[in-house]
Amino acid sequence: MCHSPLLKLDKIMRFYEFASAIKKPLTPDQARIQGMKNQVKTTQKAIKAEKARQKIKAGQQQLAQSGSIL
Repeated sequence: MCHSPLLKLDKIMRFYEFASAIKKPLTPDQARIQGMKNQVKTTQKAIKAEKARQKIKAGQQQLAQSGSIL
């Protein structure tokens, strides 16, 4: 076997990656809370996208009105 520091580092990295990937299953209460948090995030993204659409629409209407005035 090779006892180089690089080999030891590689084993540590692999163990660390493996250890961080393991998660315990959520309890029903924790799962419900996590689901609510995910729903909030999704709703916030949808609101942000809708506000952007409305802002674009208002800008397009303003451009159309200024174009018809000229």
